[in-house]
Order: sequence, then structure tokens, then C-alpha cells
Amino acid sequence: MIKVLLVDDQSLIRQGLRALLELEPDLEIVGEAENGESAIKLSEQLRPHVVLMDIRMPIMDGVAATQEIHRRFTGIKVLVLTTFDDEEYVTAALKNGAMGYLLKDTPSEELAVAIRAVYKGYTQLGPGIVKKLLTQFSTAGLTQSPPTPPSLAELTPREKEVLRLIATGASNREIAQKLYISEGTVKNHVTNILNRLNLRARTQAAIFANTFLSYLERDI
Repeated sequence: MIKVLLVDDQSLIRQGLRALLELEPDLEIVGEAENGESAIKLSEQLRPHVVLMDIRMPIMDGVAATQEIHRRFTGIKVLVLTTFDDEEYVTAALKNGAMGYLLKDTPSEELAVAIRAVYKGYTQLGPGIVKKLLTQFSTAGLTQSPPTPPSLAELTPREKEVLRLIATGASNREIAQKLYISEGTVKNHVTNILNRLNLRARTQAAIFANTFLSYLERDI
């Protein structure tokens, strides 16, 4: 059973989410919070597997709460569910530990699938979110032309294999199983990849890898 904590400042939204998600046999709503501060307290008390987090809330917003939950409770995954798709919110949430970012118009079936995926360690981004991030990274100079950036050429063949699997959403455990190496070795490869590509988070690596997926597949 996947334990879920709902965080939203609107009680009607929380009630609606609870009613929809409780129809899923493997999801259990263990609590509700109306702001980020309450979310942190309930995360400590209830130890949910996944926190469904709104962004704009009084007292403490979702980004600050996500950062604190990510810092204090390593086993708890945060999935942002909001009406705001501004690049600054998306980037801030992902940089501070969110495993996914969805909009509130996401169908309930897809939301349930995303919760399960985040619980397993996959990154989940709603339609249009990836495009926004790619646009931002391009503006920041993280994507380059021609489509064979020198930073990728510096990766070892094994690191390229790991990066390609990161692009598919595979967790460290799944990468280890597919490549017949230990999870510790995978973690070391991921750290090296982030350092060489000058990225700060696994989500950025996944987006970056998807941009140059054809290069990775050709080179492996």
C-alpha cells in the first residue's frame, strides 16, 4: 500500500483528491495539510511514501516545504500538483528535491499512475513541462549545437549507458540490474555524470539526455 499525504490550501481540492485517489486499491490517503509547515510536521508523524504538494500556499509554500522534506526525510518522495506551470516554479521545485511536477488538470487515472511511478523512484513531468525546461536549459547554454556536445563526449562508455537509462526514467536499482553492476557503482556513475555535464540534479540529467538521446544511442 502506498501512503499518500495531500498538501493543498483549498479544502475542496483536498477532498476531491481524496475521493478520487481512494478509489485506487493500492493508494492510502494518510493525512491532509493546508500549507508547507503542516506538511513537514505530518511528514514526520505519518511518514507517507509520497507527498502530493501544491506550490502556492500561505505560511510556507510548496517549494520550501519540498526542500525541507527532501533534506529531512530521505525516504519520502514529493510530487508537485499545482495550477502553475511557470518555469521558475518548475525549476525551483525540481532543484529542491521534487520527483515530479504535474498540473491539476491531470486526469485522476494519470495522477494515480504518476504517484506509483514516483514511489518507485521515477521522475514524472506533465505535458509541456519538459518543453519549458528544455527551453530554459537551452537559454542557459546547457544544450549546444551541433548536437554532439563536448561534455557528452567526455563521458565514459559506461557513463553514457547509465545516462541513457536515466533518460528512460530507470531508478538506480533498475540500472544496476540491467548493467549487472551494484547500486553503489550506479550512484558513483550518476555523480560523475552530473559533475561532467555541470548539472545539479538527476531530473536535469534526464532532460539533457533526452535532448541528445540519438547521440547516446549511436555512440553506445
